[in-house]
Parts: sequence; C-alpha cells; structure tokens
Amino acid sequence: MLDRPISRAGWTRVAFGDVVRLSKARVANPEAAGIERVVGLEHIEPGDLRIRRWGDVADGTTFTTLFKPGQVLFGKRRAYQRKVAVADFEGVCSGDIYVLEPSNDRLLPELLPFLCQTDAFFDHAVGTSAGSLSPRTNWTSLASFEFLLPPIQEQARLVEALSANEAALNACHLATESGEELLRSMLIEAIPPVSTAKTRGLPLVRFGDVVAILDPNPSHRYPDYVEEGVPLVSTQDFVGEDGYDYAGCKRVPSPTFAEQKARCGFDEHDVVFARKGVLGLSRYYGRDEKCFSHTIVIMKPRGAEITREFLLWLTRSASFMGEIQRSMNSNSGVPTLGIETMNAVQVPLPSVAEQKLVVGQLETVNQALGQLRSRRVSLFALKKHGLSELAGHN
Repeated sequence: MLDRPISRAGWTRVAFGDVVRLSKARVANPEAAGIERVVGLEHIEPGDLRIRRWGDVADGTTFTTLFKPGQVLFGKRRAYQRKVAVADFEGVCSGDIYVLEPSNDRLLPELLPFLCQTDAFFDHAVGTSAGSLSPRTNWTSLASFEFLLPPIQEQARLVEALSANEAALNACHLATESGEELLRSMLIEAIPPVSTAKTRGLPLVRFGDVVAILDPNPSHRYPDYVEEGVPLVSTQDFVGEDGYDYAGCKRVPSPTFAEQKARCGFDEHDVVFARKGVLGLSRYYGRDEKCFSHTIVIMKPRGAEITREFLLWLTRSASFMGEIQRSMNSNSGVPTLGIETMNAVQVPLPSVAEQKLVVGQLETVNQALGQLRSRRVSLFALKKHGLSELAGHN
C-alpha cells in the first residue's frame, strides 16, 4: 500500500482530545431547517466509511444531533461493532453516534476516519465502555486515547494510500451490488413467479413430484455430544454464498453421522436448504462430512426431469420462496417450513436443455461475483495493513 517504509521520527504522542473535538451542534426541528436525511446506527455498516442508507426526516424523527459533510460519525454504543463513517451530506443522527472533527490544523481531516478505524482506537473505545446489555463509551474516555501523530507531510502520504484503497473498496462494492442486481434479474427472468409463468405458457410442476425432500433428523433428538466427532450444522453455521463454519458447531459421534447418511445418502451436490429461522438459504452439501439439525432439509432430484444445478438455483429464486411462504407454519413464533408445504408448491420447470443454458448463464455471473468478493477481502486485508502502519506501536 505504501511505496516506502514508514519512519516514525518526528511523530509525537498526543491525546485524541488534543486534536479532535466532539461537535455539539444541534437542530431542534430538522424538517423546518430543510434537513432531509436521518442516520441511525443501523445505517452504518462495519468497516465501510460510506453512508449508503438513511431514513427520511419527513417520516418523523426525534434525533437532533447535526452533522455536515466531511465530519466523522462514530458509533459510541456497542463500539465493538466498529461503526465509523464519513458524511458526504448534511443530516441528523442518533444520540448513540458521536460527530467528530479535527480541532486544529495538527490533524488532517481526511486522516481522522482512518484513525478511528485502527484496532488501537477500537480497543480503547470498547475497553472504556460501560453497561452490560448495551455498553457505551463516553467522550471523556475517547478523548484520553493516546497515539503517535505523524507530521503533516507523513499524514498526507498516509491519506493518499488509504484513500486509494478506500476508493478501490467502494468501486468493488458498487460492482458487487450491480452484479447481484443483475443476478436477481436473470433469476426472475429464468424462474418467474407462477402467475407470470402461466401467462408465458411455461410448464409448471408440483415441486414434490420432481424433488425428494429429506429430513436428516426427524426425531429432533441427538445423543450426548462429544468433543471429537462430526460437526452438527444448523442454519446459523452457513457462511457466505456456499460455505459452512464448523468452529461453533457441536459435535456428534460417528454412529449418528452414519444414521443420517443412511437416511439421506449425502451426495456432494445435494441441496442443503434452511427450513427454519432465516428461510431459504441454500447450498450444496459439499465434500466435508457433516450432520444437520432439524433446521435443515436435504433436497435431491427424483429423476432426470430436473438437474441438481438447476435445483440449487430454483431454491434461491423469489418464485420458489414466494410460493412456500404463503402457507408456512409460524405458530411457534419462529418461521418454519414443513416438508409437505414445500412438496405442494408449483414451480416453473423448463426442459433440461433450457435448465443447463440458464445455469450456465447464472454461474458465469455468480463466478464473477465470487471474484469481486475475493477482491474485496484482499482490499480489506490491505487496508488493515495500512491502518496498522498508521497505528504503529502506540
């Protein structure tokens, strides 16, 4: 990220409050003042300095803290969520957000948001937070944070490098959003809602006639857990678009896995589908051995009418989810999809040749999205390195 090593000669130790001030600007009636946007903690994404979402003042707000373009918004509640953003518009924000700006010319305004993203600053904010359910840090504590302040020329070099990385991250974010929107549009065109499919004369079938849905754990009971064994996966262990995170999984003995495998078969390209909680998440079984809780079902083609690859995309379509959600069981307070409900829904089913064509097009876009996501991970790693250079050994 930086073209030459950093020398910390001339860096001076300062307190955060020596070079940064807390803005106390307020506006009693934002709408009357012509302010249109309101920002809460929910609108700030961890690790993203851009504010991409906001509320409308016209819809009503009790927030009165004023912020202006260029000021830094820092989430003081649950600081471990790492919510920092730079405003590029005027608005009002939650009282759980501090509005910060340099208090003198010793600190470049463009460097402040990056300083607030360093591990050292977050560690200080979290360490000085009070409260068990919703911990908050306070300005006095933040102001006491000490760090090494580079000379202005070195600050400018850091800003240039970190800003270039941030611009690349933003471009990657926008490209990913565009790709995801394209994928959604393609999926709607390929697998339209049932009403549209009827209008277009597309063939419809009963889902359960072409797909077998298996409950890997019909008893919803397990033997004693073990330290070393096969991971027991629930929907909360799904990661990304197609992965699993076994770190938090309980473990079950090998005989339990053998029973599930005998019941379900477990092929690498079986579709694993979330039936409870966050509904509709799907992915392939994969190569790793794993057991599943009652929050998950396994889907397999019954015959040659539907390919495994098309089945995966079908379960991800708005058409399929729209149909099954109409009659799902939510009596327990947690949305749950019954197997019979899924069996009964009507779904569009093109010919196998058309299925392969559709899958090829969807996979092309999805692979490009995967490359963008990998690029974003690399850029975040590069940013982390740059922030560590800024933080140095405080």
